[in-house]
Amino acid sequence: MDNNIIITGTKIAYYNICHRKLWFFSKNISMEHTSELVEIGKTIHENSYKRKKKEIELEGIKIDFFDKNKGIIHEVKKSKQIEKSHIWQLKFYLLHFKKIGLELTGVINYPLLRRTQKIELLNTDEEEIAKIMNHIIDIVSCDRPPEIIKKPYCKKCSYFELCYS
Repeated sequence: MDNNIIITGTKIAYYNICHRKLWFFSKNISMEHTSELVEIGKTIHENSYKRKKKEIELEGIKIDFFDKNKGIIHEVKKSKQIEKSHIWQLKFYLLHFKKIGLELTGVINYPLLRRTQKIELLNTDEEEIAKIMNHIIDIVSCDRPPEIIKKPYCKKCSYFELCYS
C-alpha cells in the first residue's frame, strides 16, 4: 500500500458512489461548496442530535457522534439514496477502531426519514475493505480521472458540471 495516500472515510464513501468523484476529491478538487444539496445535508447534520457530542476526528476518521456508554459510532445522513456508501464508510470506521482494540458497533441515523440502521463489522468485511482500499489507491494514483459512468444521481452531484462540461 502506498504510504503517501491516506484513506479516509470520505474516500471510502466516494469509492462506492463514483470513482471519478473520488479521483477529483483526492486531487483536492472540491465542488461541494457549490452544491445546495450538500448545504442541506450540513444543516441536517448540525441541527440533528444537538445534545450528542459532535464530530470526533482521529487519523482520517471523522465520526458524527459516539455513544461511549453503548459503544456505538453514529453517522448522520440525509437520505438512503446512496446507502451502500454510508454502510461501507461506517464499516471502515469500525475496522479502524477494531485494529486499536475497540470492538464497536455502528448506527446510521436518517433524521429526515426517522430511521436508523444498525451496522456491524463482519469478518468478511475486513477483506472487502482491504480490496476497496487497494482499489482506491489504484484510482487516485492515475494521472487522469476515470471515465464517466452515468448513474441516476449524477445530475444532483456537486461534480456534475465538471464531469459533463
